[in-house]
Amino acid sequence: MDNKHRNRILILIFIGVFMGSLDIGIVGPALPAIQGEFNVTERLVSWIFAIYILFYMIGTPLMAKLSDIYGRRSIYVLDIFIFALGSAITITAVSFEQVLVGRAIQGFGAGGIFPVASAFIGDTFPPEKRGGALGIIGSVWGLSGILGPILGAILLNYGWKWLFIINLPIAAVVIVLSFYILPQSRVKKDVSFDWWGTLVFALLVGALALGVNQIDTNNFLNSLFSVYVWPFMVLAFLLLPVLVNVERKAVDPVIQIDLYRSLEVKLATSIAIGTGFCQTAIVFMPSLAVVALSLTTSLASLMVIPLVLALGVSAPIIGRLLDKFGTKIVMMAGIFILGTGLFCLSFTATSFYLFIISGVVVGLGLGAVLGSPLRYIMLSESPPDKRAAGQALINFNASAGQLVGGALIGAVIGSEVGKLFGYQSAYIVIGFLAIFMFLLTFGLKNRSDQLKTMQINQEH
Repeated sequence: MDNKHRNRILILIFIGVFMGSLDIGIVGPALPAIQGEFNVTERLVSWIFAIYILFYMIGTPLMAKLSDIYGRRSIYVLDIFIFALGSAITITAVSFEQVLVGRAIQGFGAGGIFPVASAFIGDTFPPEKRGGALGIIGSVWGLSGILGPILGAILLNYGWKWLFIINLPIAAVVIVLSFYILPQSRVKKDVSFDWWGTLVFALLVGALALGVNQIDTNNFLNSLFSVYVWPFMVLAFLLLPVLVNVERKAVDPVIQIDLYRSLEVKLATSIAIGTGFCQTAIVFMPSLAVVALSLTTSLASLMVIPLVLALGVSAPIIGRLLDKFGTKIVMMAGIFILGTGLFCLSFTATSFYLFIISGVVVGLGLGAVLGSPLRYIMLSESPPDKRAAGQALINFNASAGQLVGGALIGAVIGSEVGKLFGYQSAYIVIGFLAIFMFLLTFGLKNRSDQLKTMQINQEH
């Protein structure tokens, strides 16, 4: 495949990934309008985010597995169609319950877009160019983080449903072009689908999401023992060994437990959980700016822009560095920068300019660990017929880190409501987590060993 064709593939999957990631942040400005129209509480309206993430986590391994079985192009088109269907259901909503159904279907489709897109890169780009391609795809999180709230605020002038109407023409174009640009891979024959594994996994993720969503960060310990929290958390904990046992016995498991035989995969997925925690640093930055700098809520939200810009700019550069130096050096440097930024943000938040500089440092660090390096590792460690499933493991672990991390860090802040010390403590906690992630990188393979693994998996 020539470079021109590869670049067309890259542009097309970039658009799909951008559309899916944009819908996480774009809905933020519309929450008050949706809450007012359907007259629901703040806790209920928060499910617009939570249900999207929940079904995103369920859709990720399922769609990734289907793409390994039935081909990348077919499942990528299916994911885009499901996402568009969810958007259409949300647009026509006559009740808040219908909005949640639409968001759930959106999340389910979006969950498959990113791992299938990353697997496409593994299929079509040679090892020496994969890092750069993954870096470009990784930069989508920075772009969507900036454009999502801005575009949402603009479209909100025409009504909140326009935030979802915009998805339909984009999805239609992506679907049509996919049949002309994306290559079709071979379909596996005589495959038995892992229905039991899918069911247990869905129950585990659902229980985890329900339990975490009901935690009251202002009254953390008491809420943990609430009947709305602890039964779901216990159920998720008990289902974990059940899932492992079911997947070990499955002929073609939806969760590729066998990939965990590799130390590299164990380290990468552990770091992915940590990156999910670290992403919560962005969520709480505007609140920190309000407390530390006495800014208004609207001005405080702008304090995140330097961080997101740094993330978006650094992601493609990191991708090219991966092709030259490998993941170990890049991740060691990136996590060190991330940890430095988190500690600086904690101790210097009361200075306007140091706040901005610290945010930029955090953004540079996140750009080095969020997307391409971990996905690069999974492409190296996964055989061609398990590439999408390997990417799904990264997605799921990072999402789980976000889900649990948001509640735990919120609890730290909630213990000192409205006080700077609570926010400082939260960023120190995340900073120490970054130190632990840094120590894990010492176990990663160097560049030469990584290339050997790529070659072995390619031959098999």
